Amino acid sequence: MDDYPRGSLDHNIPFLLTLGVSPPNSSSAHKPELGKTLKDQAIEVRSDLPPLDLPPAQALLHYIQERDASNLPCIAYEHQLRYRFRVKSAERSFLLPPRRARWPEGIEAPPGAILHSPFSPLTPISPLYPDGLIDAQWTLKHQELIPSVVLCFYNLVSDPNQSTLSDNQIKSDVNKMRNLLIQSGYKIKLAIVFLSDPSGDHTDYLQDRIEIIRRGCALDPKSVFLMPPNENHEDLARMAENMLITLYGASMEYYKELGRHSRKKRGRGVAPPPTVPPTTGTSQTLSLAGWNVRYDFKSAVLAEFRLEMENALRSYEQAYENLLSSEVVELIPSWSPRWNEARLLADVIAIRSIRCLLWGAQNSAAVRRWQFHRERMADLVERLGRGTSNYGWEAWQARWAIVMANLMEKAGIPELDPAEMRLYLNPEKNIMGERLQPWEFLHHTGYWYRLASRHLYARRARARAMPEDDRRPPGSSPASHIASRGFIYDTFMCPEPHEEFPLEHMTYKGVDHNGMIIDCLSRALHEFLQRDQARLAAELSLELARELSLRQEWTKVVELLRPIWQNMSFRKERWQTLAEEVSWALRAAASKTGELGDVVTIDWELLDRGFTKRKNWQYDITKSLQPITPDPKPLINIADGQIISPISATFVFRDEEGKAGQTTRAQLCLRSNAHAESAPIPFSRIEVKFNGSINSLVLKHQVQEEDGSKRQKHGNIVLCPVPLEDVTPSDGEPTTEDSAEDDERGTELQGTTDLTLSPGHTLVFVMDIPLREQGEVIALSLTASLETESFDLHQSLKLRDMPNMTHVWYPTASTMKRITRPVSPLSLRILPRPPKMEIKSEIKEQYYTNEAITLDFAIYNAEDVEAPSKFDALLFCDEDEASLTAPSFTVEVVSEQTKEEEENKKSSTSSSSGREAKVSSYFLGDIQPSTTTTVRLHFPPIERPSRYELTLRVVYHLPTNPGTTIIQTAVFQLNVLNPFEANYELLPRVHPDPWPSFFDAEGIQPLSLPSQEEGDNDAVVSYKGLHQSWSLLTRYASFASEDLKVIDVDVKVLREPQPQPIQEKTKNTTPPPPPMTCLITRHSDSLPEKGGHLMKPHTIETTAFDIVAQKFSLDDRGPAPLDLAMVIRWKRLPTTPETSPSPDTETETIEQQQEDKEEETIINTTTLPCPRFSLFGIEPRVLAHVTYLDTYPDSFTPLILLRVIIENASNHFLTFGVSMDTSSEFAFSGPKLSAVPVLPVSRREVEYRLLPTSLGPASGSSESGTEEREEEGKKKKKKKKEKTSEQGYWIKPGLTVRDKYFQKVLRVIPASEGVRVDAKEGGFLVWVPTGEGPDEGDE
Repeated sequence: MDDYPRGSLDHNIPFLLTLGVSPPNSSSAHKPELGKTLKDQAIEVRSDLPPLDLPPAQALLHYIQERDASNLPCIAYEHQLRYRFRVKSAERSFLLPPRRARWPEGIEAPPGAILHSPFSPLTPISPLYPDGLIDAQWTLKHQELIPSVVLCFYNLVSDPNQSTLSDNQIKSDVNKMRNLLIQSGYKIKLAIVFLSDPSGDHTDYLQDRIEIIRRGCALDPKSVFLMPPNENHEDLARMAENMLITLYGASMEYYKELGRHSRKKRGRGVAPPPTVPPTTGTSQTLSLAGWNVRYDFKSAVLAEFRLEMENALRSYEQAYENLLSSEVVELIPSWSPRWNEARLLADVIAIRSIRCLLWGAQNSAAVRRWQFHRERMADLVERLGRGTSNYGWEAWQARWAIVMANLMEKAGIPELDPAEMRLYLNPEKNIMGERLQPWEFLHHTGYWYRLASRHLYARRARARAMPEDDRRPPGSSPASHIASRGFIYDTFMCPEPHEEFPLEHMTYKGVDHNGMIIDCLSRALHEFLQRDQARLAAELSLELARELSLRQEWTKVVELLRPIWQNMSFRKERWQTLAEEVSWALRAAASKTGELGDVVTIDWELLDRGFTKRKNWQYDITKSLQPITPDPKPLINIADGQIISPISATFVFRDEEGKAGQTTRAQLCLRSNAHAESAPIPFSRIEVKFNGSINSLVLKHQVQEEDGSKRQKHGNIVLCPVPLEDVTPSDGEPTTEDSAEDDERGTELQGTTDLTLSPGHTLVFVMDIPLREQGEVIALSLTASLETESFDLHQSLKLRDMPNMTHVWYPTASTMKRITRPVSPLSLRILPRPPKMEIKSEIKEQYYTNEAITLDFAIYNAEDVEAPSKFDALLFCDEDEASLTAPSFTVEVVSEQTKEEEENKKSSTSSSSGREAKVSSYFLGDIQPSTTTTVRLHFPPIERPSRYELTLRVVYHLPTNPGTTIIQTAVFQLNVLNPFEANYELLPRVHPDPWPSFFDAEGIQPLSLPSQEEGDNDAVVSYKGLHQSWSLLTRYASFASEDLKVIDVDVKVLREPQPQPIQEKTKNTTPPPPPMTCLITRHSDSLPEKGGHLMKPHTIETTAFDIVAQKFSLDDRGPAPLDLAMVIRWKRLPTTPETSPSPDTETETIEQQQEDKEEETIINTTTLPCPRFSLFGIEPRVLAHVTYLDTYPDSFTPLILLRVIIENASNHFLTFGVSMDTSSEFAFSGPKLSAVPVLPVSRREVEYRLLPTSLGPASGSSESGTEEREEEGKKKKKKKKEKTSEQGYWIKPGLTVRDKYFQKVLRVIPASEGVRVDAKEGGFLVWVPTGEGPDEGDE
C-alpha cells in the first residue's frame, strides 16, 4: 500500500496533542507538513509559559505516549480497548491550517463571494479546483494537522507568595489559547492537567485553586485534571487511565459534530458555488453527484474515527456506487487527470471497505469485496480506459493483490497465525449456506503474494513484448507516435513505456521486475513453509531460484534448492519433469559454488533413463568432475530413496528353508536403468548385509578374461557364478574350517568377479552361501561402491519385497522362472541340525509338599563323535498367583567316580527371580559316543501346592563342525500337591475341678501342668483363673496317589496369647507369663500303631485330642484365641520290583534297594493349620453331661444321670429358671421347676435321673422320637455304615433353662459323649444304650 498517497489508507483514530512538556524523541514530536501558501495562512496557537521539565510531567507524558494506538492491529478485539489515540507532543505552540482560504492575489472579490476551505474544490488554490472530488490532503488534515483534543500541562507553584501570580498567569494563558482556538473556527477540545510540587499545599487547597482557575477560564469540569505529588507508578497509571478515558469521550463528541456537519451539508441537495468561477480547462465545476461522493467519503472517514465501522462501511459503499455511476466517472474522459484521480479514489474506498469488513471478522465478505472491485475496475478500464492487455493493468492487479496481503498483516488475524496451521478461514455464519467458490475463502497472506507474483510475471512479459518504437523516450519519437502511444498503454500508478522497459543503450534503468518478483515470491515462500505446504513451497522455490539465477546469486540458489532437492515429493510421485528441472538448476548453481558432492549426486541421478536426455551432454559418471581433481577426494554417500538411482537390485534365495551346516544357493541381480548411450559403470565393490546368522557378503571387482570365465551372456543378461570364502576383514586372508567360534563371527563372505555394469544390462551373481546357525535370515540392503580418481561414491539400496514385484530366478542366462512362495524370497529359514542327544527321565506323576525332591536325568550321546556339552535348566511356575515363586535348585553330574568320591562333586545352584529359576551353561564335559551322563537336580521342600514346568536343554557342537550349535530340548511337568487334607471340630467338655471362688481367689492351689516340651519336668505355674476342657476331633484324608505310612499325628500350638506390654522394665523384672495356658493330650485309642500305619489313597482317619485351658488371672475372663496346627509325620513306602531281577540288572537292583532304604528312613512332616478357635467368654453357658448307671445286671436300659452345669463367668448375680417337661419316653427324678441362683464367677449343677420306659425305638415314644428312629433305620440300611457293638436309641428331654432377668432361653450345649444337638427341631438328644448287640443285617 506504499504506492498510494500518504495518509489515504491510514487507519484513522482520534488525534491527541499534548502541550507544555518537551517530547522525548523526534518520532513523537508534532511536525505538521504545510505548503508555503497554507503555512503563511496558518493560525499559530501558542502558550507564553515555559515548558515543564519536572519528572512527574515526563513520566505522565511517557505513559500517554506508550498508549499510542497508531500501530495496533486494525481488528476488533474480544475485549475492546476503552480508548484509542494517536498521540503527538509539542512544547508550547502548534499550527492550525486556515479554516477559510484567502483571496488569490490579483483577483478582485466579486460581491457575495464566499470563502471556502483551502482543501475544497471550490477554492482556486486547491489542486482539486474546479471539478476534483477529494484527495488525501483532507484525511491528513484531520489525522495530523487538527487534533481533536489539546492537553496542556501546567505546574501549580507551592510557594504561597507566588501562587496567586502563577495562577493568574495560567488563567491568562489558558484564556489566550482558548480564544485562539475559537478564532480558528475548529471546535477543538481544550483540556488542562495540573501538576504540583512534592512539598506543596494540601490537596483540598489545590482543589480550590484549580476551581478558581477553571471558573476564570470558563472550562468544563471534565476537562481539568490534577496529578497529586508523590504518587507511585501504579497510582499514576490509574489516574492517567481515568484521564484518557474522559478525554476519549470528549474526542468522540468532536468527531460526531464533524459527522453531523457533513451529513447536514449532503442533505441540502445543492452543489455549492465556487469562490471564483473557473475560466480555464473545461470550465465546469463538480456536479452534485460528485459532491455526494465527497460528503459520503467524509462521513465514512469520520465514522472510522469513532470506530463505528458498520456506519463507515455503509457510507463507503454509498460513495463507491455514486463514484462509479454514470453521473460521475463515466463523464470523465480517460485522457483527463481526473480519470486517474477517480480510479485512485475508487481504490481507496474499496480498500477502506475491506478493512471495515476485516474489522468485523467478515472474512469471506472481504474477499468478495476485493474480487468485486477487481472485476468492476476491469470492466471500467475495458469500456472507458485503455484496456487490460498492457503492462499497466497487470501492475495494478499485482498491486491490488499486495494490498490485500498488507491489509491482512495490519489486521493481525489470530486465526491465521502460522502456529494455528490453518490455510484459510471458514465463512461467516450469514453466508454459510451459500455455495462459495474456493477463492472466496480468506487464505493466508502467502496466497496473495503468490497471486501478485503471477501478475508481476505477466507485467514483465507484456513490458518485454512492447515494440522498440514504444520504448523510446519522448524526445526521440515523433509527436504523432507519442500521441497514439498515449491511448495504448495504461500508466495508472506506473511509469511510461520508456521508463518501464527502456532500450538497452539507455543510461537509466527501468523497473526492476526481477526484484519485485523475488520480493513477492520470498514472502509467499515464507508463509507456505510455516504452514508445511511442501508442494507449493517447492514450486515457489523453483520459481525463486530461476529469478535468483538471472541475478547470478548462486549461493542463494543452492541454499534455496538443496532442501527441496533432498526432500522432493515430485521424485517419489514420479513427476520427472519438475524433478529434472530442480536437479539441473541446482547442478548449475552447485558447479558455480564448488559443491562437488551435489554435482556428483545430481549427475548420478540424471543417468536414469526416466529423465529427458540432454543434447551434447556427456553421460559418464567417472568424468563428472573433470577437469577438476579435488584434493582430498570427496566421499559421497547416497542413501536409499534419497534420489532416483540409475541402478536397482534384487536378491533371491532359491529355497525357502535350509539346514545348519549346509549351503544354499542365492542370486543377486544388479540392473542398470541408465541412458542407452551412457558409459558403463565400473563398480569396485558390492556388499550385501543380512539380518541373522549370515555374515556380510562382499563382491570385489576383478577383470576376468572372457575365454577362461564361466560367465554366460544372453542379450542383456549376464550370469556370473561367484565362489565364496570366509575372509577376516582385518588381514584379508581366508579362514580355515577349524577356526574358533569367536573368530568366525568376525569374518565375511567374499568373492571376486567383473562388476562393470553396462547401460540396460543385468548382472546376475550366482552364489552358494554356507549356513552356520539356525534362525531367520533376511537380506536387508546392498551397497554399491564406485571409486574414481576424483571422488568415491557409495550407493545404498534396500532390498524390498513388494507385493506386485515378481522375483525371477535365472537357471541359465537364456531362461528364467518366476518364484512364488508364501514367504518373501528375501528370507531364509535355517533349521537346526537334527540333534542326536537324548534326554530321558522317569518323573513321578505327583510330588508332595514338605518333601525334598531329587530328579535324575540320563543324557545319552547318539552322535558318532564326542560332543562338548553344556546343560541348561529352567524351572517356571505355571500358577497365576503372584505370591508363588520358583524355588532354587542345584544341578550336579552323577557318575561312578562321584558315587565313590562324594567330595569331588561339583554342583551349580540356580539363580531365582520371581516365577523363574534357572541354571545356565553348566558344563557337562565331553560326552563320548554311545555313553550316558546322569544329571541330578535337587529341589528343597516346597511348602505350598504348585505346578511347575521344567525345561532342560543340552547345547553342544561337534568337533568336525564347531561353527554349528546343536540344541536338544525336553520339557517335563512337576506337580506338587498336599498329601493330606483335614477338618476339625472343637467340642466342649466339663472340667472335673471346681471353679475358683470369686471371694476366695487367694486360697486356690496352683494348677500343676506338665510342660509340653520334651525333657522338661513338671513346672508349677501360678495360674488362678478359670479353666475349661475341650475335645478336638480331627479327621484327615489322604489325597496322595499312592500308599503312605503315617508315623505320628500331633497337634501343636502355633502362637499363644501374649501378655500386655509393661510400661517400665527394670533389670530384675521377669517377663510376665502368658495370659492363658493349654495342655493338649491325645486319646490313647487314636494313636497310630507302632512304626506307623498304612494309609490308602482317599481314606479318612480320625484322631481326638483333649485340651485343658486355664487363664492366668481370675480377672481375665474375656475370649482368648487359640491357634493350633495339625502335624502329620509320614514317609513313602519303598518300591518293590514286580519281577525278579535278571543277572544283568543285579547291580542296578541292589543300588535301587539301597536308595529305597534311604528313602524309607526319610520322614516328612506336613503341617496343616487349624482355623482359629475362641475359648472362654463372659456370657453364661449351659452344659449337658451324661453318665450311665446300671440298675441291675439283667437290665438292657441303664439309669441315666443327666448333669446340667450352668456357668456364670460375668461379674453379675444371675438367676436361672430350670424346668423339665414330662415325657412318655422316660421317667425322671429331679426338680421339675426350680430357680437356680448363680454367683458371679461360679457354676451350679442340677442333676436328673432318667429312666427310659421302652426297650427300643419300637416301644411307645413321642412322634418325634419315632420319626427319628425310623429315619436312623433307613439311613443305616441305605448307606450300610459300619456299626459298633453297642445298640440303642435317642430320647429328647424337654429341659429349658431361662435367664430370669433377660427372659432369654439359653441353649444347652452337649459336653460329653451320649449327648448331641437336635439339628432338626432344636434342643438336645440323649443316647439310650440297649445292650442287645449289633443287628444281624448290620454285620
